[in-house]
Amino acid sequence: MKAEKNVNKFGYWSALLVAVFSIAYDIGQIAEWFGLMGSGGGPEHDSTWYGLVVLLVPSLFLGISFVVMMGSVHRIAPAERKIWSQTGLTFAIMYGTLICMNYFVQLTLVAPALYRGEVSESIRPFLFNVFNSFTYSVDLLGYSFMSISTLFAAFIFTGPGLQKTVRWFLLANGLIMPFIALQTFYHPLIWGASLWAVTLPGSAISLAVLFKRQLRH
Repeated sequence: MKAEKNVNKFGYWSALLVAVFSIAYDIGQIAEWFGLMGSGGGPEHDSTWYGLVVLLVPSLFLGISFVVMMGSVHRIAPAERKIWSQTGLTFAIMYGTLICMNYFVQLTLVAPALYRGEVSESIRPFLFNVFNSFTYSVDLLGYSFMSISTLFAAFIFTGPGLQKTVRWFLLANGLIMPFIALQTFYHPLIWGASLWAVTLPGSAISLAVLFKRQLRH
């Protein structure tokens, strides 16, 4: 009983943090696209050093929180559906590893170099150039894995009411995967991928409510 309570506590707090960090990122991204952080506005322009900090600090913690949340989802899954949740957790770990490494490099190597105005040849391969860099492609792969993770996790929630809400948010977040993965081939797909700003926070908030309700029982 105590173990089950701890799972729901971890699930609740991690889902709440996923919601907070994803919304914080959404606000930062909207501010950047409106040209409020020196990038020139719109999705085609690269971030300034402080734009990277504003966007990637919450994103770094989002990666960590999301993995814990999906671990909690796996623990509450019925035995006959754990293959779905375990697959979702596997993709969540892949996502978390990729984007945390990427963002740590951006925050500790690239952003300081941009701040100093000293972008050497050793730094250039790691610049986060939108649609046209190794690090951006890694980012797209990471968030594609996140979408696949939620797509699999959706199939453990089969009930009505709140479970149905959770299921549809997770499915929606999973179904935007092609818009994320294929942006480098067709840039306007970024507008479909921007639905993430609703589907991911919605998934996290509905999961937080679900874990909170289970804590009360």
